[in-house]
Amino acid sequence: MSPTSPARRLRLGLPRRVFSQVLLMQLAIAAGVAVLATGLFLAPLSDQLDDQAMRRALAIAQTTAAQPRIAADLKTSRPTADGPVQTAAERIRRASGAEYVVIMNKDGVRWSHTDRDQIGKVVSTDPSDALAGRDVMEIDNGTLGRSARGKVPLRDAGGDIVGAVSVGIEYDSVRDRLIHSIPGLLAYAGGALAVGALAAYLISRRVQRQTRDLAFSDISALLAEREAMLHGIREGVVALDRGGRIRLLNDEAQRLLGLGTEVIGQPLDEALGPGRTTDVLAGRVTGTDLLTVRGQRVLVANRMPTDDGGAVATLRDRTELEQLGRELDSTRGLIDALRAQDHEHANRMHTLLGLLELEMYEEAAEFVGEVAGAHRVTAEQITEKIRDPLLAALLVGKATVAAERGVALSVPRDTALPDRLVDPSGLVTIVGNLVDNALDAAAGTRHARVEVAVRTEERAVILRVRDTGPGVPAERRETIFTEGWTTKEPPAHGKRGIGLALVRRLAERQGGSAEVGEAPDGGAEFTVALPEALTEPELTVTEEAR
Repeated sequence: MSPTSPARRLRLGLPRRVFSQVLLMQLAIAAGVAVLATGLFLAPLSDQLDDQAMRRALAIAQTTAAQPRIAADLKTSRPTADGPVQTAAERIRRASGAEYVVIMNKDGVRWSHTDRDQIGKVVSTDPSDALAGRDVMEIDNGTLGRSARGKVPLRDAGGDIVGAVSVGIEYDSVRDRLIHSIPGLLAYAGGALAVGALAAYLISRRVQRQTRDLAFSDISALLAEREAMLHGIREGVVALDRGGRIRLLNDEAQRLLGLGTEVIGQPLDEALGPGRTTDVLAGRVTGTDLLTVRGQRVLVANRMPTDDGGAVATLRDRTELEQLGRELDSTRGLIDALRAQDHEHANRMHTLLGLLELEMYEEAAEFVGEVAGAHRVTAEQITEKIRDPLLAALLVGKATVAAERGVALSVPRDTALPDRLVDPSGLVTIVGNLVDNALDAAAGTRHARVEVAVRTEERAVILRVRDTGPGVPAERRETIFTEGWTTKEPPAHGKRGIGLALVRRLAERQGGSAEVGEAPDGGAEFTVALPEALTEPELTVTEEAR
């Protein structure tokens, strides 16, 4: 395989896993910081050591020049290897640890030097600054090599400058101090690097757990797929953090809730305002397939908590399904009514046929008028009070079924229901189940009767269904709402015991309740309260105007 093949380039590159990449990057950063910190520390340290060496040399020179005996000997003696000036300079050099102590006259001629052969010769560096009365500190090269120097003027007892003193500290000793300090610095840098490596490992392990050890390319692909999925599905998605703030709204959620991206990061209560929709999304109302109204839309919401303390809520638009639900439930009601009317019609036709055969024409005409008028009166009474066509059609059909079974179905005078239900099909299901149960209970009793009353309070709907049956014992008034519980024989094609359970479930989905008690005249009285069953009046007017 050639060195430039793709497989080899892949092996020589960074590892694919996030854990390995993050660990290597953090180790590189920690090592770079340690090296940079060490370099930044060593750079000023070298200058500090140079400055200390020069100041030390200057201090030795000043101490030497302060001895009046040396100035006097310089003026009275000759520059010799065993002269008093050389003797004093060597004594000071050995005591101070300096590399050299050179004493010179105003002409720059040495009176002392470490190398005896240099005594009596002119110095190799310019002494003019010191002879002019100025103290000098410098790093320079002389006959003894590179050194840190200090030069001061040498004055006699009268204060006149008679020469200069030059003291040198060997530069190698300064460099040795710097080199000796490097291991300690490296030890500290190594310790810092070790701590950084441990921290990098722990952070990388945490990142590995949170990313499920995926590669960066995998995470990028997942994010791209997530964005495409969230904004492409026809179901609203709202994500909340643990503080109840909105952190994600897909396009469908923005459309259903009437919000924009500017609400992301805001608390849910602030973005949506108070209401059932806010309570459902915030988790203050629990359950599945909860109904709520937002503007003119009927929404079905479900909420799922997440591991980080937040939650994800999904929203489905049920508004577009209302027409289909109305048509389906109307068809079911029509089928029930037609079945009952077919049986009743056959009996009436037999009666009419008998009257005609007996040539009782006047009685036959009167009979037809009574039958048609009674049916028309019943339908008119119901539709005047129940303005929702779906529920009105249901009750008209149930009235026909009740008449067939010998039960009088009535609607009280105070019943009133406008045509602006949020969930007409849900209310039809509730009323249908309760009326069927009431008919079963009242059938065969004396003066059998079922009463269906509906009243409204602002947006709330209160439904009451009474019958003249045997009633429900107090100890069973909660049990009857349990799925599967029934007092009837199960049919061959299915099971019983789901009607009342469905009634309570539908009521609770809309934030309401379903209860049973005793009717004033005996029998059972079922009460269903739906607090947000009606849309706002102005919204209905707008819809009718369209």
